[in-house]
Amino acid sequence: MNADINPMYTRTFHPSRVEGEAIHALALWLRENGSRRIRQPDMRSLVSERYPAGLFTEDEVHALCELMSS
Repeated sequence: MNADINPMYTRTFHPSRVEGEAIHALALWLRENGSRRIRQPDMRSLVSERYPAGLFTEDEVHALCELMSS
C-alpha cells in the first residue's frame, strides 16, 4: 500500500524531533572534524619544492623562511 507513495511528497522531521543521541553523535563528529584548522605550511619544504637544490645556502633558506612566515 505504501509502495505508491511518491518520496518527493513525504515530509521530513523538524530538527527538534531528531533523537538526542543522533544530535549528540553529530556534535561529537563536528567537534572532531567540523572546524579544520589551517596548518601553517612547512616553509623549508615549500622552498625545497619550488627551487632547485643548491640554489640557496642554508642561511638564505633561513632568511627566506622568516620572510615568508611574517
